[in-house]
Amino acid sequence: MTRNVVVTGMGVVAPNGASVPEFWDGLIAGRSAIIKREYTADRFSLTVPVAPVDGLEERIKGLGVQMMRADRFSQMAVMAAEEAIGQSGLEFDEALGARTACIIGTGIGGQTTFDDSYVAMLCRERRPHPLTILKVIPNAPASQLSIRHGIRGPAFAVSSACATGAHAIGVCADLIRAGSADVGLAGASEAILAYGALESWRAMHILADETCRPFSKNRNGLVIGEGAGVLVLEEEERAKARGADILCRIAGFGMNADGKDMINPAVEGAAGAMSLALDKAAVKDASKVYINAHGTGTLLNDPTETKAIRSVFGADADALSVSSTKSMHGHLLGAAGGVENIAAILALRNGIVPPTVNYDEPDPDCDLNYTPNNAEERDIDVALSNSFAFGGLNAVVAFEKV
Repeated sequence: MTRNVVVTGMGVVAPNGASVPEFWDGLIAGRSAIIKREYTADRFSLTVPVAPVDGLEERIKGLGVQMMRADRFSQMAVMAAEEAIGQSGLEFDEALGARTACIIGTGIGGQTTFDDSYVAMLCRERRPHPLTILKVIPNAPASQLSIRHGIRGPAFAVSSACATGAHAIGVCADLIRAGSADVGLAGASEAILAYGALESWRAMHILADETCRPFSKNRNGLVIGEGAGVLVLEEEERAKARGADILCRIAGFGMNADGKDMINPAVEGAAGAMSLALDKAAVKDASKVYINAHGTGTLLNDPTETKAIRSVFGADADALSVSSTKSMHGHLLGAAGGVENIAAILALRNGIVPPTVNYDEPDPDCDLNYTPNNAEERDIDVALSNSFAFGGLNAVVAFEKV
């Protein structure tokens, strides 16, 4: 018997909205959270455009002492997961805990803790904090949530750079389909807004000088953000039996590797992942398909993704609705897939395509409908979320209405 997987809860902490309702309001309003901010480490400093999540201090205190001692990427993951669990209506007793998976990824892990430790050791001749290792390890959010809710099924982190969140969701869905779990918490978190990490990104010469302009001819780079996105996944018949509010069904998941280059993306890889995700999705009308694009705003990514979409949909590509919400919340790196999967689900459920803001000038190499600057109402049957990472790693999740 086929075990279908549905979404019964969503939680998000993003620069343009630190809860699902706030996030959605920010998206359809086209509200950008990108600002210029200075970051320092001892005598060093830099000022760059970033997309931070501000105003979390009281919420962090509300998580309890153990989470107050955790790194920021774990704190945001737990916040997002608690919102998702609350929406799902699940209560984790001993039996459910044993049948629940917890797959929470991150691209880098506790980067702010790393930065603080290096400054303490190298600039101030102090030892690192005693909990440094427990704060920085990539599996910290999955472990914290496992402990917090008594989750004893498969629990681990995945790390695949900017494809992390989509990989976590897809892998968790596969575990449920295979019968290894009945319920899953799946998503990703990232918090690297610290001097050392930002200086390293700047050294690659791919950061925007002002803001993120995906698919626009005058784009000149990405903007780093922070945040977390977590879904509650559930075997469909189980969700129906308990009367859950089913938000959508996972129609498909595609993942592969380019096998070509660490930096330059390949059309074939991205197209292959999309095709795999769409293999079981009933796409009858391309005008009812929305693609939440990877859309980083870099010179290489955007035309490559455009060609990949055209490769998959052919002449029907002109009927698609596409947008990059990174134009508003920045590139959340490992957390991008977690947050952008939620954007895709919200578009599917509400029949509104969020815009690509900062779109100033059409680019002949990027010739799709990117929903420029203003949200559009659209009847959507299938929504895709694309995540393509350094190292040539691709992950695409497809969602459909139930």
